[in-house]
Order: sequence, then structure tokens, then C-alpha cells
Amino acid sequence: MFDGYDSCSEDTSSSSSSDESEEEVAPLPSSLPIIKNNGQVYTYPDGKSGMATCEMCGMVGVRDAFYSKTKRFCSVSCSRSYSSNSKKASILARLQVGKPPTKKAKVLQKQPLVAKLAAYAQYQATLQNQAKTKAAVPVEGFSWGNYINSNSFTAAPVTCFKHAPMGTCWGDIAEGVRVEVPNTDCSLPTKVFWIAGIVKLAGYNALLRYEGFENDSSLDFWCNVCGSDIHPVGWCATSGKPLVPPRTIQHKYTNWKAFLVKRLTGAKTLPPDFSQKVSESMQYPFKTSMRVEVVDKTHLCRTRVAVVESVIGGRLRLVYEESEDKTDDFWCHMYSPLIHHIGWSRSIGHRFKRSDITKKQDGHFDAPPHLFMKVKEVDAAGEWFKEGMKLEAIDPLNLSAICVATIRKVLADGYLMIGIDGSEAADGSDWFCYHATSPSIFPVGFCEINMIELTPPRGYAKLPFKWFDYLRETDSIAAPVKLFNKEVPNHGFHVGMKLEAVDLMEPRLVCVATVTRIIHRLLRIHFDGWEDEYDQWVDCESPDLYPVGWCQLTGYQLQPPAPQSSRDSQSSSSKQKKKAKSQQYKGHKKMTSLQLKEELLDGEEYSFLQGASDQESNGSASYYIKQEP
Repeated sequence: MFDGYDSCSEDTSSSSSSDESEEEVAPLPSSLPIIKNNGQVYTYPDGKSGMATCEMCGMVGVRDAFYSKTKRFCSVSCSRSYSSNSKKASILARLQVGKPPTKKAKVLQKQPLVAKLAAYAQYQATLQNQAKTKAAVPVEGFSWGNYINSNSFTAAPVTCFKHAPMGTCWGDIAEGVRVEVPNTDCSLPTKVFWIAGIVKLAGYNALLRYEGFENDSSLDFWCNVCGSDIHPVGWCATSGKPLVPPRTIQHKYTNWKAFLVKRLTGAKTLPPDFSQKVSESMQYPFKTSMRVEVVDKTHLCRTRVAVVESVIGGRLRLVYEESEDKTDDFWCHMYSPLIHHIGWSRSIGHRFKRSDITKKQDGHFDAPPHLFMKVKEVDAAGEWFKEGMKLEAIDPLNLSAICVATIRKVLADGYLMIGIDGSEAADGSDWFCYHATSPSIFPVGFCEINMIELTPPRGYAKLPFKWFDYLRETDSIAAPVKLFNKEVPNHGFHVGMKLEAVDLMEPRLVCVATVTRIIHRLLRIHFDGWEDEYDQWVDCESPDLYPVGWCQLTGYQLQPPAPQSSRDSQSSSSKQKKKAKSQQYKGHKKMTSLQLKEELLDGEEYSFLQGASDQESNGSASYYIKQEP
């Protein structure tokens, strides 16, 4: 028994699950709890809770952490023991008067603040149930841990993904944080625990090493920090779970209590309400049977009504309302710009395919408008986008390409219908809708300045493509630069970081991926094991990007990289294609500011701000900026 870290011996175990609801836990503190030299965990008490003594075992602790409405017992086991034999409990209570406290009471009284962690235990039952119902579908032969270790990869931190669980409240979780986890190096028949430290973080996944192994990595293991088997230091003491050192190192120390006190004093651990925060961040407002308007995947120019069939990790499987067998579906995140509330299309003048269903089916109901992502308000009263203006845009049918494009229609509330030059259908059925603040549209010259290959109009003969010549030949003008969104958040991505990303060409798939380029707020996402031609340009705040371990946490199927043999063959194929591509136009070299002024946009004065286009930070890109008179 280890004073301050353990509350029972190896052969003792008890459940701390509570069938009574507790009060709402306050938000996570700004920094993680610090372990004190007596083994207690300092958790920023507010001094308002008051103290209580368990009527069954004599434990002293924070009243709000106690069980039952009257707060008379420190745990469910004490409450049940008292209730099942109240007469015996009464006699024992009377015998306690005038007698010194028991050995167990002495141990527990040394750690009154740890009692506050008892509130943490109540959330474990919920997390365990989630783990059973949302168990990740295993990917045969693929392990993020092995993949990262064997290649010395780094992963994008959870804080890069504000839309993902814990993305906004990950806090100071980093290497060196201590946790309590199951001890797998043990021959005891019951489940026991030991303390481990985070050696490396990869998204939600942490490489852990048991305390006492020092520099020995032989038993290191990967664990999802948000999983149900990882707890803050002190959880075992409040939950009646035994702390047992791993069998491999049991001989190293004779006084494990002193070892733990020395090793853990001043270290950080998880907040006591961490699992509660995980659970709360995985509650999604969209429910099955909600009706929404979503882009028609067969005709991008219009929307259709669809019904939420399932919700996994915030991703929605939408079934188009007219699909009788429910196979005509579309996957997207609940924060996707492709879904809207019922009535959105009519309100802005967007094309809409009316359903043959005259009335809503039983059980279906419209999703409330406040659930959808809000776009930034724009002022279209002054200088604004006009039909026929030219720009550069990511092709939604080929997300690896940024193309020459034209504004075909200006809708209300800042929305624009855009077509790709040279490949538009006569009836405009392949026009697509972007908002004026969308990070997927760019001013003329964006690709050239940032050394991105611009896809010219199909069939355009004058190569290399020059905007000045094209604008003159088509008798058109470029959209004013000042109308585009130039905000760049401090996103935290770096080139080479690993993540899980949706293949937007097949949006039901979430794949192992890598950030290969960063231009301003634009990320080039490469799907591991696939050729570069399948890469996709994605915004840094896209809801279709997730931390490593997201699929495991939410129960979504992860698509692994292609096997090594396939990668080798594809690499050879890619080299041949790259060689062929190198003979094609990739944009002429950057001109001087004077040359740009002479050639661009009917003589209007432009300058450009030169930034680092492929940096490992935010990758500040360059724009042509119109000079104010």
C-alpha cells in the first residue's frame, strides 16, 4: 500500500461507479494539477465545498465529492455496506467514539484533497459504455504507434483541430505528464494499475513508459489519452484500485512508496474532470432524422433535402430524402459548408431540387438553423464581386488542382456561383457555390506568386498561360484583391505532420495522411501510400481534418496507407508522371514589381507582399495587393 497514491493492498478491489448524478464539474484549469510531495494532487480547490467524514470508513474529504444526497459516504461501496447492514454500521459507529482512528482512516486522512478526485470516478462508467458501443473498427496490420515509431514521424497536435473532441480544451497535456494505467506486466488475476509517464504524443495517442523503467523502453506502449483506461494520478486511491509495480522491475526497489513520492513530486497529471470533458466534447447537436439541405453530389449547382441517418464523431451520413433504399447518401462533417438549414437555398437564390415527397416522412424534422456554421457577414453595398470576374479557385471535382475560374452568378448573403473555365457544362450544372470569404478562392496571381501550378482552361493553346494575355483575350477583369479573405490563423501545422484526413473525392473515407505543403492557410494533404495526383488542397480549419487517433476514439473506420509493395510500384509510376509533368507549364518565374505593374490588369497599380510560401509555420503566402489611391 502506497501512502498518497494507493488506498488498498493487492488483494483488495472495490467499485467506485455511482448510480447517482453529480454536480456539473467546472471547466479545466489553465494548467494541469501538480502532484505534491505527500502524494496528494493539488486541484485548485475553491474553498466553498466544505469537508465531510464518511460514516462507514471514517475517511475525511470534500463534501461535494461524497456520495448519496446527504453526502454521508465517500464511495458507493461504503454506502451499500452501510445500507445492507445498518444495525452493524450503527454499532461500529458507536464503538468508534473515544477510540483512535483505524489504520485505513489514518491513511485516508493524510490525503483529504485527493477526495476531490472521487468525482472523476463517476465518469468512468460512462466512458466504459462509450468504449463498448463505439469500439473502433480494427484496421488489420496497421498501428499508428508502430507507423510513427518506425519512421520517426511527428503528428499534428490536437490543438490544431478546434472542431475535434478536446480541440479547444486540450490544455498542457505534453511529454512528462504522469497518469495511472493498467499494469499489463503482472501475473495477478485481478486488474491492477501502475503509474506511467508520457514519452511522446501523437495526436490523441501517447507513448507511455511505466515509472521505474528509467531509460528502458522495452515495455513502452501506445494508449489513447482520451480512452477509458487512462486516469490522473490519485484515481486509484479514490477508486479503491491497487497500484502494483510491473513484475519486470519489482526487484529494483524495496520501498516503492518512497520511490513514487520522489519521482512524482512536482510532476503534472491529468485534471480530475478530464474524462468528463472528453465525454462532453463528444456530444453532437445533430440527431438522426433531422432534415437538412445539402449539395447534390450529381449536380453541384443545386442542393437537395437529405435526412441525417447516423452521426459518428460529428460526421453525418446524410441520405437524400428521395432514396427509398437509403443507399443514395453523402458524408460530411456537421460544420461543413456544404450543408444548410431547410429554406437556405430559397433565401439566397441558390438552385434547389424539389423533392417528389409532398410531406415530411414520419419522425423527420427540420434541423434548427442555429446548429449550422455561420459565415462571416460581408458588405456587398460598395465594391463587390460581379458576374464575369476572373479568379483562381480550387476545383471541387479535382481538389488537387487550382484552376482559372469565373464568377457566374452573385447570390445573396455573400455567396457566389463559380465555374471552371474551359470545362463548364452548357446548362451550368457544374457550377459550384463558394462564399466570398471562402479560403478556396484566390485573386488572380495567387498561384504564380506562391509557385503553385495553375491549371489553365481546357483546350487553351497559348502556353505558358499568362493572366494578362488571358484577361485581354476574354475581355474580362480580375476580381479585386481586397474582396478576398486574407486572414491567416496561427494554425500550428508544420510540413511533414501526420493526421487523419477525409478523402473529399470519396467523403466516407478517412485516411492516414501527411501535410506536404503550407501556403498561407492552405494545406496540401497527401494520402500516404497514394500517388501525388490524389493530393488535395484543404484549408487549415477544415472540419475534414482530424488528429491521429480520432478514428479510434470515435469508432470510425481508418483507411491505412497502401502496402509497401504498392507504394514502391506507385513511386516508380509517380516518378515517370512527374518527369512528364516537368515538361508541362508550371507557371513562369516571378517577375519584378515593375514588370507586374506594366503587365497586370489594364495598367492598374499592383504590388505584392513577398512571404515564405513553403514554411513550416503558417507559410505566409504572397498576394497581389491593389494600392489605394
